[in-house]
Parts: sequence; C-alpha cells; structure tokens
Amino acid sequence: MTNTPRPRRPGRRSRGSLTHLITHSDPIALVGISLALVLSVCLDVTGAASGVESLLAGLMLTILSLVLDASARAERRFQLRQLVQTTDWLAGSVTSVAAATQRIVEQYPGGAIEAEARQRLRRLAEEFDDLSRGRIERPGDDGEHLLAATRACRDRLEAVTNVADEPTWWRGDVGTAYWQANLDALARGVRITRVFLTDRPSSELEELMERQRQAGVEVIVKRRDQDPGLHVNIVVWDGRQAWEARMNAHGETVAHLFMVNEQDVSRRRELFRRLVLADR
Repeated sequence: MTNTPRPRRPGRRSRGSLTHLITHSDPIALVGISLALVLSVCLDVTGAASGVESLLAGLMLTILSLVLDASARAERRFQLRQLVQTTDWLAGSVTSVAAATQRIVEQYPGGAIEAEARQRLRRLAEEFDDLSRGRIERPGDDGEHLLAATRACRDRLEAVTNVADEPTWWRGDVGTAYWQANLDALARGVRITRVFLTDRPSSELEELMERQRQAGVEVIVKRRDQDPGLHVNIVVWDGRQAWEARMNAHGETVAHLFMVNEQDVSRRRELFRRLVLADR
C-alpha cells in the first residue's frame, strides 16, 4: 500500500513567504513602503493629485525608503565588520559559530536542536556581558582565579571569612591550596588582614585562627550579629582585584565571582572596611 502525499493547502507557501519577508525586512523599508502606499491612496482619493501623480509620489517615497534601507544595512555591515576585526581571534570564532548556526537552522529547523542553540547563544551573550563588566563567575569547585590572584599579590590582601558553623571550606582542596598561596604571599612580604565572622568560635576555628596568626596574618574576629549584608566571604588584592563566594542556604560555596572593575572592587573594600571598624 502506497502513501499518497497530502496536498498542500492553497496559499500556504505564499503566506509563509510573506511572513518570512516581513520578519527579515528592515523597519525602515517596511515603514517607508507603507507610508508610500498610504500617501498614494490619500492623494488619489482626495483628488489632491491625478492618478499618475499619486502613483509617482508613492514610487518616489518607496525609492527613498529603499535607498535609506540600503544605507542602513551597509552601515550595520560596516560596524559589524569593524567590531569583528578589532580582535585577531574574534573573526574566526564568529564565522565558525555563524556557520554552525546556519547548518543547525537548515538541517534541524524548529526542533530541539535549534531551541538548544538559541538557549546556548543567549547564555553565551549573558556570560560575555558579565565579562564586559569585568566579572568572571566559576563553579564552586573552581578556584583558579582565587588562587592566581593570591599568587600574584604584591602588597596587601584584605579578606573576610564568614563561618556559620565549622570552617570546613579551609579543609577542602580549594581552601588548602588557597592557604598555601597565603603562606607564599606572606613570604614575599604581602600584608594579610583577615576578618573572621562567627557566632561562637569552635575549637577547630580557634585552631585555624591561631595557625594563621602564627603565620603572620592579622586576624580580626567579629560577631555575626552585624548587618546581614555584611555576612560575606570576600578577598581584595592590592585594591585592584576582588573575589566573592556565592553561598547556598547550607553555607556551601556554589560559585566564585572574580572582579576587576573599579566599582565592584571598591564595594568589596568598603564591606571589608565596615567590618574592621564595626564595634570599635
């Protein structure tokens, strides 16, 4: 038994083509052509011009709209070319993404693959927007920038450690490597001041703070009954770079936020200063 192809509904292709045209047309052209049609009809209906004159007026406005549309498109292409050419590695990356996107749209239109591509591009745009503001966010087990900035510190390191229960973070892989980077910084002559926020220091926390004092860290202990907005885990290096831990409800580090823009760094330095001066 053979399957008989279903006949296409009349006008379906033409309506799809019209929708495609409208979707991908420039607003300048659409608005200009619409105004040209309205002008031509109004001139003809009101008798302000003859039929030929009305048609010519509409054509002139249409041509003007198309010229403006072409100029706008050329300007956008020129701006895009300039943006892409500003960085050596950008052109190849953009071309690769554009080519892959075209293949996805052609081979898997309207399906899960295209939807996933759109979602990933939106996520990529958001991540690049963060980068453009001088911020890098990494997962909780990725302390690359925390460690790199500590190893590169040359003058002073200002930090706040918020301990709700036990200082378990310092026993983990990132915490252990971070403390070693602190010891190396102290050996280079870096001044380290660390504020510990805690309700009631446990024996393990007392031991941790004493170990850091003995190593040369200036340890300041503050109670956690301060403003909840000050319950933070932050580091500021040389007043130029900053880090903050994003915590979940259980006090676990779920993300590292590394910042180099002046406003973010200044805000973390101000939090540190407020905690140091609190209750003095």
